[in-house]
Amino acid sequence: MSDISDTTYRVTADELRQFIERYERLEAEKKDVAEQQKEVMAEAKARGYDTKVLRKVVALRKRDKDDIAEEEAVLEMYKEALGM
Repeated sequence: MSDISDTTYRVTADELRQFIERYERLEAEKKDVAEQQKEVMAEAKARGYDTKVLRKVVALRKRDKDDIAEEEAVLEMYKEALGM
């Protein structure tokens, strides 16, 4: 009976190790991608682009156009209410 338990434990441990190692590889890839994104922004900044605005444009491109239009309409309404 102990032999079956030991075999099950080894299989579970091996599977667990595989999950952890896959996750660690993805973490390393994510770090590499983040470094590449940082390099792109540094290059854009060196060419005179405003990286703060670039990041906003990237965020806007991820969003739905209707959501953006609605947010901009509300922003304009608030600004008008404040006399801006």
